[in-house]
Amino acid sequence: MSYFKAKDPICATQNCPQQIRMELIPRSVDLGGFQVERILPSKEKRTVGPFVFWDQAGPGELLTSKGIDIRPHPHIGLSTMTYLFSGRLEHRDTLGSHQIINPGEVNLMTAGRGIAHSERTPLPDRLYPQPFFGIQCWLALPLNKEETDPSFTHYDKSAIPALDEEKMSIRVIAGEWMGHKSSVNTQIDAFFIECKLKTHAELVIPSTLEERAIHLLCGKIIIDNIFYKDPRMLILKPGAKLKVIAASDVHMIILGGPPLEERRYLWWNFVASSKEKIEQAKSDWKEGKFGKIPGDDKEFIPLPN
Repeated sequence: MSYFKAKDPICATQNCPQQIRMELIPRSVDLGGFQVERILPSKEKRTVGPFVFWDQAGPGELLTSKGIDIRPHPHIGLSTMTYLFSGRLEHRDTLGSHQIINPGEVNLMTAGRGIAHSERTPLPDRLYPQPFFGIQCWLALPLNKEETDPSFTHYDKSAIPALDEEKMSIRVIAGEWMGHKSSVNTQIDAFFIECKLKTHAELVIPSTLEERAIHLLCGKIIIDNIFYKDPRMLILKPGAKLKVIAASDVHMIILGGPPLEERRYLWWNFVASSKEKIEQAKSDWKEGKFGKIPGDDKEFIPLPN
């Protein structure tokens, strides 16, 4: 997805329990007729591990003849990861990739030195109302891979390990959890764990993980006798073992990873370790050097002023 300017998420640090550093409450931004909830980046918290951008799209409904239309736009220095809970998206890029993503699958696009893509609701899905709910996030690439060749990989459900118990369901979208490792290769150490908890279920988040956060999608949880309800992201303090109790049926994401080895600059859809790389990407997009997207080359998102 493309980065559109939005108000900063609301950050709260008061009354947080000992294990919570801060909580972020998302702000809505319109992506061409569809609202998303933006959590990262915020003024108080720019990154969580390698994650530099985090959008929650939905839950909502796309009406008949309507859909999501994210026109062709460029990226550098990052990987975009798209994961849907409901609905579908059609991905096209300048490599010639063409992929429809279904719920439970992963689209991972590594921009490296530069790529452009578009994301739209498939035409058949516009014939009737469609639910839509998902996450798109950006991961900064390691410094030694900033200029890597762009690539696109689609992972079906078989690449995602699942742990199903009576009161808990966990899917390891990226990284490793309880000895189960995802096949999704993010190019950088990162974890993205989808958790569904039944009421009264308990989940322990180990202290071995470095920068960590909980994105509460749906429901209410209790941490250290304090209630939290959706939607919000809880930034966890390093080194603290944490027990989450479900006060209702809960749907949440645990995300994070080692901190970035060096600061990243984020401007529009570009992530880089230097302002010079950002300026070069601006010039390249203006001059059409990112190339055309086969099957979607009639329009594009212009460089913002």
